[in-house]
Amino acid sequence: MSLLRDLYQEVILDHSKSPRNFSQLSDANRKAEGYNPLCGDKVTVYLKVNEGVVENVSFKGAGCAISTASASLMTLAVKGKDLAETEELFKGFHELVTGKAGEGSELGELMVFQGVSEFPVRVKCATLAWHTLQAALEKGEATISTE
Repeated sequence: MSLLRDLYQEVILDHSKSPRNFSQLSDANRKAEGYNPLCGDKVTVYLKVNEGVVENVSFKGAGCAISTASASLMTLAVKGKDLAETEELFKGFHELVTGKAGEGSELGELMVFQGVSEFPVRVKCATLAWHTLQAALEKGEATISTE
């Protein structure tokens, strides 16, 4: 188990130091801002949604390693997915980090956040970008807070 935990830590550190899709998406048609007042994490999620499919997604912001890595991996996971698939990923990820995921959860690389459930205070860090994504999808443009 320690080898798996080490691998998970490496992936999280890699995505926090070199986040993927870290930019403002110039042709975004949906956007939301998220803020975690508990720790100061801030994120803006930009989406290009066309005919019910997330064609492109990016983010900007500042936060802890878990928050940044989660946003980075989220962008990779949802790009090219339709809205129903994106919602299922959100639900699965939320269940994972809150310790409610069943055996054999099919989240791919997002499984690196499995250990977050052992640290309840970090759940908001891991889910900030996801809640912000959901707000952008539902409202087109929004601001959310984890409090």
